[in-house]
Amino acid sequence: MSVSRSIPQLWSIAIVAFLAAQRAAGLPHTTCYTRRQHLEHLARRIGAASPWEVDPGQLVTWAGSQTWSRETRRGRRTTFRAFWLWAIENGHTSINPAAKLPRVKPVPPTPHPTPDTVLQRAMRRADDREQLMMRLASDCGMRRAEIAVAHSDDVFEDMLGWSIVVHGKGGKQRTVPLTRGLAAVLRSQPDGYLFPGDEDGHLSPRWVGKLVNRLLDGDWTVHSLRHRFASRAHRVNRDLAVVQDLLGHASPATTRIYVATDDAERRRTIEAIVS
Repeated sequence: MSVSRSIPQLWSIAIVAFLAAQRAAGLPHTTCYTRRQHLEHLARRIGAASPWEVDPGQLVTWAGSQTWSRETRRGRRTTFRAFWLWAIENGHTSINPAAKLPRVKPVPPTPHPTPDTVLQRAMRRADDREQLMMRLASDCGMRRAEIAVAHSDDVFEDMLGWSIVVHGKGGKQRTVPLTRGLAAVLRSQPDGYLFPGDEDGHLSPRWVGKLVNRLLDGDWTVHSLRHRFASRAHRVNRDLAVVQDLLGHASPATTRIYVATDDAERRRTIEAIVS
């Protein structure tokens, strides 16, 4: 079967209507952007002229043929289920092909902090814009989607110093203190988005990730810079609640995944036990 690289018109109409409903429900821009990508990829490749022509077996077979990671499969399944549930509720179809997609167990994540030497080499290769992206990830623990939408208005001063308002997942905001050096760099930026682009005026999260990841050696990524921040922050004060707040996690269990065990601390523990 030939695979179309363009989006069939009926798919395009349905995707636009679905995303309008998602935005009306208050879903953040980053979630809508991701779901649009998922659905457009499906529309181009599954070989159906309309989403209402897709049957459960066809979707399961197609999804099974993709070489996705487990976390990617979980994200696609979530998008497809939301899309066809919306379609049924709005009378577009009575069949939910996504209901037959099997549940995907999450992969237990492990801490993956970027080493100092890797970050230092990347900083030497980076231009000013890319350096600032990496500093926001490694010094503030920001996600790529949070970096993408960072704005000059988010930087403010209170009685304790300078901070930045971070626009996180689910529309939640948090405040992260800034060092004097990073605050000075941010205050020197022009008014507006720190990283202007074509995604509603700013760069897309995907492009931020691409720019940073290509500078980092090996399999280190912009997200591993966030792990680096979490591990270093925990090493300073051993207070998981503080690190959780800085990262914007709902659960301390999630934060614990980000925090790498200090090898020196482990060695001291063993030596203390056997002494």
